[in-house]
Amino acid sequence: MTIDEAQPELTSAVRSPQWYLSATRWTQLTLTEDDPSALDVDFWVDVMTRTRSNALCLSAGGYMAFYPTQIPYHYRSTHLGDRDVFGELVEAARGLDMHVMARVDPHAVHAEAAQAHPEWLDHGLDGAPVEHESMPGLWWTDPMSPSHWEFTTQIAQEIVREYDVDAVFANRWEGRRRVSYNPLTRAAFLSATGQELPVETDPSDPAWPAFTAWRRRQLSELVVHWDDAVREIRPHVRFIPNRGGALTRDLDSDLVEDRYPMFFVDKQGRSGLEASWTPGRVGKRARGLYPDRPVALITSVGPEDGELRWKDSVADPHETRGLVVDGFAHGALPWFTKFKGECFDTRWVQPMADAFRLHARVEQATGHLRHTAEVALLDCVDRASATPFGQGHGGGAHEDGVYQALIEARIPFEYIAEEALTAQRLRGVRVLVIPTGADLVPATVAAIEQYVADGGGLVAGYDAGLTGGSDGSPGRLALGDLLGVRLTGGVRGPLKNKYMSLEAGHPLTAGYDGAQRILAGAHVLDIEALPDADVAFRFVPDYPDLPMEEVYPRPGPTPPAVVTRQHAGGGRTVHIAFDIGEVYWRALQSDHGRLIADSVTWVLGQQPSRVSVNGQGLVDLAVREGEDEIAVTVVNLTDPMAMRGQRHDALPLHDQEVVLTIPDGAELGTADLVIAGGPARTEERDGRLHIPLETVDDLEVVHVTWTPTRTDAVQHGGQA
Repeated sequence: MTIDEAQPELTSAVRSPQWYLSATRWTQLTLTEDDPSALDVDFWVDVMTRTRSNALCLSAGGYMAFYPTQIPYHYRSTHLGDRDVFGELVEAARGLDMHVMARVDPHAVHAEAAQAHPEWLDHGLDGAPVEHESMPGLWWTDPMSPSHWEFTTQIAQEIVREYDVDAVFANRWEGRRRVSYNPLTRAAFLSATGQELPVETDPSDPAWPAFTAWRRRQLSELVVHWDDAVREIRPHVRFIPNRGGALTRDLDSDLVEDRYPMFFVDKQGRSGLEASWTPGRVGKRARGLYPDRPVALITSVGPEDGELRWKDSVADPHETRGLVVDGFAHGALPWFTKFKGECFDTRWVQPMADAFRLHARVEQATGHLRHTAEVALLDCVDRASATPFGQGHGGGAHEDGVYQALIEARIPFEYIAEEALTAQRLRGVRVLVIPTGADLVPATVAAIEQYVADGGGLVAGYDAGLTGGSDGSPGRLALGDLLGVRLTGGVRGPLKNKYMSLEAGHPLTAGYDGAQRILAGAHVLDIEALPDADVAFRFVPDYPDLPMEEVYPRPGPTPPAVVTRQHAGGGRTVHIAFDIGEVYWRALQSDHGRLIADSVTWVLGQQPSRVSVNGQGLVDLAVREGEDEIAVTVVNLTDPMAMRGQRHDALPLHDQEVVLTIPDGAELGTADLVIAGGPARTEERDGRLHIPLETVDDLEVVHVTWTPTRTDAVQHGGQA
């Protein structure tokens, strides 16, 4: 019996095609094979209630079925018996008025399926099927094979036909992220391109460009195929394969543009040297490409640190809560994932409930407002990798360092993806920052040039717009004329003991009292300044770092290190001719951080920022606006473990102050503290509204509304 036959009122006509807009707090339960024998549905109902979750992602099938599937070779949990644990939890979630998404994992199959359908399997370079490295007796599937195109499609259709779900979610659907030498894949690639598959151990194989484009197209067509298949059964249902921070950048946008109504970014925890602002960047980066599409950030309740994983344990509650809070402050909707329905350690439940409830309060008060900022980072497309498996999406350490410097300087900022860069997207942005970005396409360069001509500001890292030079020539700096610089050589480095001297009187050299020179970078770009540009810092001639007796400067050329320019349209530009973002991230020397922040501040010019937050401590700021209202979110990141997980404590901040520019022709309507609750104390001084924050624990949100007046004068009052 299908769900429509059992409950006629639950038809696709009732389920809205825009269900995803109200799916804002997610519970994910990934079941294990032995869960059906002891699963406590009431426990999970309690968790979903305590976290105020309004959406559930639940294991259904693919690698393993948790419902009574009728599809041959669709392996059922041996503990399922007469139960339908997937169906039980779907019914429970619907009873809580939650949305439901069925999780499928097509990346592996059991031995029985592998023996019956060897054409489904991933094959290595030696031509043999690839056994799963983590679980012997299982076999990797090939995403280009009938395993995905036919078998997984049948599974998705069966789930949608039999259960009341809003979507199907595919995990690990892209396979091993290696070349599969499956005979069917070999033949398909040869037919499409006339070439043999590239040798995966040879990055110089000339077939890589064709393979990258072909693989991209195949995966994109698979997304469309799956989505069409489930929508044929229930038009409101969507098939949404998992995505990382790249979103659709490694797919063909002409195919998948309308296939992702929202995104789920699988960044379950921070590892290595990732900072505690990492979750917020997920929201910003997604919005930089798709400003109007929801994005959810998947956070694990367990420790995640690269290859170190303890799936049945729990992360420190301060770390868990902090990740969720920083994420949703920047629009990354909270989603927690729990592996295994049985809990050996429930210490994660209360911290997750606390974080989700904070989101519910913030969403109710300010969820209707849009994120804005006067500063934006350009998220450049990475065109450097030879293979599709090594491609990154972001500026790496260059971007990390600039991000950290702006966080420390308390400068609110957003992202704009390079392929989404338009005059419309730049409206309201006063400074565009390019931490790194070689090989900018002509359309990007033209858009930036027009933006500066219209009065916009630009801060460019040393290789922004750098092209060519691989043959030993200096190459070309596409933004050189705009920035007021000309190449005289290529990139040099790595260098040690590199310095730059301060040019007296330039505004950017303020704040270094007592210093004749400050440290420069490890890689420098040889340039000269054009006549209408100004030099703020000059490189000191290279000299060695060893032996110690030889560590002293010698005479030599002193080319520009930092060049500024003021443009006829009112805009300002800064070019920093060394790898300042990367060296700041690696060494965290305060002079580098100050120069990044001061460059942005100088480009902003005399007009102060509309929003500032004064005080001590490390905070992450977000600004959201609507007509006649603004919300400023202050996330407290002040913690000894802010730069490396896990956080072990939560240190409250005191004596913070939010300062807002009062819009022309407006007076204060209301000012509320969303987290503390109740009205905020305010004081108007010189066209600015000052709002003190006595204490900030996880975060505080200041929500201000304005009342338009009929006069041009700003009316000043006292305390409000």
